[in-house]
Amino acid sequence: MAGAREFISVAREEIGYQEGFSDGHWDNDNKFGRWYGMNEEAWCGMFVSWVADRSGNGDIVPRYAWCPAGVEWFQERGRWSEYPAVGSVVFFGPGGGNHTGICIGYTDDEITTIEGNTNDSGSAEGDGVYLKTRPRKSSYVYGYGVPEFPEGAVVADPDWKGRPGVVHFGEQADESDIPAGGDATPAPAPQEEKRTADETATDSAPDPRQVVIDGLAYGPGSSGEHITRLGEMLVRAGCGAYRVGPGPEWTEADTESVRRYQRMIGDTGADADGIPGPRQLARLTEEYGR
Repeated sequence: MAGAREFISVAREEIGYQEGFSDGHWDNDNKFGRWYGMNEEAWCGMFVSWVADRSGNGDIVPRYAWCPAGVEWFQERGRWSEYPAVGSVVFFGPGGGNHTGICIGYTDDEITTIEGNTNDSGSAEGDGVYLKTRPRKSSYVYGYGVPEFPEGAVVADPDWKGRPGVVHFGEQADESDIPAGGDATPAPAPQEEKRTADETATDSAPDPRQVVIDGLAYGPGSSGEHITRLGEMLVRAGCGAYRVGPGPEWTEADTESVRRYQRMIGDTGADADGIPGPRQLARLTEEYGR
């Protein structure tokens, strides 16, 4: 199944792979180059291309050996950013022409990557596939191509907030923040399935006050690890109303904590009802997510 999780999973399986060694030196003989048809050449871009193909993402990640061609492909499609994204293709050096890899997570200060044709020192001409941590704000980092993953993109770029198919996690995110499922925009419930509050009283239909954001339910009756994460962010925001918790089951303490946050950011009336909206959740995550 295509998507960011599979893209990263396939790349992880290759960590530790090394090219051939002959006549006392590494020789660029590798399976990625043989697959691409350009063996014994610099192969960082061929590694990314191979991972995309093997993970079912070949239509949203370009097939490239020359790094500037990869940069151009993303830029032409409006999928380019100077900010990292989980599962994005990162390009290094002037014009992005020196080296490339896959960004699997980021903080305010660092990016974590999986790169082919590098080494322990991070060379653009190395010997294998390595898991690397690099300074995020280094001038060596040129930018990122963000694939249009079916489950949505987890990005740091503030200009991408509200863009269809995007989940915004601000200054820090990793694989755990990738949305579940294969569609970043949940389809609305069929009209015939909508019910009144009286009709739901006799069965287990969702509480009508619930909202669904990025495929996850929030509000009375909802549960899951995302509810715990919401509560933890509210506590960090100084809005927690919890005596015990927060926990995975939505409680009145969650409603009151959300209401406090809504009021803290200046929302009133229906916008301060204790149930998060997409804009409010995005802002809370950006400012207090970890």
